[in-house]
Amino acid sequence: MSFTEEEILIEVPFFDLDPMNVVWHGNYVKYTEIARCKLLEKIGYSYPEMIKDGYVYPIAKMDMKFIKSATLSQKLLIKASLEEYEPSLRIKYIITDENGEVIFKASTMQICVDAITGKSIYEAPEGLKEGLKCLSI
Repeated sequence: MSFTEEEILIEVPFFDLDPMNVVWHGNYVKYTEIARCKLLEKIGYSYPEMIKDGYVYPIAKMDMKFIKSATLSQKLLIKASLEEYEPSLRIKYIITDENGEVIFKASTMQICVDAITGKSIYEAPEGLKEGLKCLSI
């Protein structure tokens, strides 16, 4: 079950390619980050809002599966889905090409940390819960 999801469309720029003329594998992490930021903005709990609230959510785990290489000027749809928000943020990602073919899958786990003490928090902050509640109305 997904609490909410967000999609972004990008066109692969020249500078994302490697010497084999395909998207360098590290750029897929960048693409998921762009989609994750958009998802968090939709919830109303972006990184600046987290910090104002006294929390940060560093990545604790990332799993990736490369299925097919993306190429120059290819249009990619990146979908980020929030699967869990307590005790950690778990987000799944699917990147498809312009034909809807899946070329990459990933998931991340982010742990809520008190920005001052550095201690892990196992309950979602009220700001995050409020944002999710507003989306379900």
